[in-house]
Amino acid sequence: MKNLFLITACLTLIAGIGKAQQAAPPTQPYNFTLADCINYAYEHQDSVLNAQLDVKSAEYKVKETTGIGLPQINGSASLQDYLKIPTTLIPGEAFGQAPGTFIPIKFGVKYQSSVGLDVNQIIFDGKYLVGLQASKTYKELSQKSLTRTKIQTNVSVTKAYYQVLVSNEQIKLLNANIAQLKQQFDQTTAQNKQGFVEKIDVQRLEVQYNNLVTNRENVLSLLTLNYQLLKYQMGMPVGRELTLKDKLSDVKLDENVAETTVDTAFYRNRVEFSLLETVNKLNELDLKRQRSQYLPTLSAFGNTSVAFQNNAFGNLYNDNFPATYIGIKLNVPIFNGFQRKYQIKQSEISVLKSQNEIIHGKNALTLQANSARITYTNGIHSLNNQKRNRDLAQEVFRVSKIKYEQGVGSSIEVTQAQTAIESADNDYIKALYDVLINKVNLDQAYGRIN
Repeated sequence: MKNLFLITACLTLIAGIGKAQQAAPPTQPYNFTLADCINYAYEHQDSVLNAQLDVKSAEYKVKETTGIGLPQINGSASLQDYLKIPTTLIPGEAFGQAPGTFIPIKFGVKYQSSVGLDVNQIIFDGKYLVGLQASKTYKELSQKSLTRTKIQTNVSVTKAYYQVLVSNEQIKLLNANIAQLKQQFDQTTAQNKQGFVEKIDVQRLEVQYNNLVTNRENVLSLLTLNYQLLKYQMGMPVGRELTLKDKLSDVKLDENVAETTVDTAFYRNRVEFSLLETVNKLNELDLKRQRSQYLPTLSAFGNTSVAFQNNAFGNLYNDNFPATYIGIKLNVPIFNGFQRKYQIKQSEISVLKSQNEIIHGKNALTLQANSARITYTNGIHSLNNQKRNRDLAQEVFRVSKIKYEQGVGSSIEVTQAQTAIESADNDYIKALYDVLINKVNLDQAYGRIN
């Protein structure tokens, strides 16, 4: 029976595991646009998730600060056993004794216990009022930090996405060159067998062909790594399958960006500038808090308690002696060794520093935007130039090949023309990648990424 029970339990466990595996949804590949990747990153990237937790923590900080202004209630209970009751000396004269003599008398009982409730309530405290404002500004700061983190994540994901698109484009160009060179290699090999061309012509093409194939293999390996980098920036497990919907043709490149009129106050669209303003606001509130220390504070308090006393522990709680009082307390600061004065001076310096950082931030953001605009404009020009160079290289190759087939050109010219195509393609890919990255930098510099 025991063995039968064990077998039945094992079969039940195995069946349960099988059902769980059947219920688990299969891993589906993702087919994402750039916007899908960015949204996925907002939900899964650890930096964004932590920034969201910081916002939640700031909300709790506001509630914590608000709670300071609510009634503060504390309960207390005590139990004392006087192993030796304290002795008090009473002047003997009070009992007819000679002057200068004392009579030892023990006051109190062996067992004492008490239960009490203590209440305190702020009526006016300048530091609390300013602290409440500061806590809300701190929450605002955390929300802006979340926005900055999302922008940075957006930028990182977009650049990684473009890197994959460019790598795919590079592979397409390599495949086209390999196919073109393979055709030329086959034709030259056939001509060599017929005795029309030398063996060195075939070998020269073979070397070029092998180099192109090797280059394609390297780019394919880098493409795998680029996909993993994109998934890493998204917060996606690198083992998940991901394909991209967007094409390079979907990316709109503004060739007239240099002529675009830009708002001179564009830096206000930058979250970094907004963060500087918020930090300055916090410093101003801290200065206000330091100055409020010169103001008096007013608070109310109250206490109610019940005392129990008896020489016998069993009878301790038979009799009770209640007591209750309420009151208000006014605290007026008068002099503390000039500490408040110099604390205010330090806060004033912090405000001046944050104001200087705002001025510097304006200049830095303006410089960054101008630099990004010029770099992007130059990149557009370079990309257009590389496109023309690719067309020219293809034309030179076409003419060189015709001349070679007609016997008025050399194989070296054809090989050099093919090399020029490969070089033009590489320059085009580099210019394409640069202009895409510079486009992201430009959008970030002008606060277009939210």
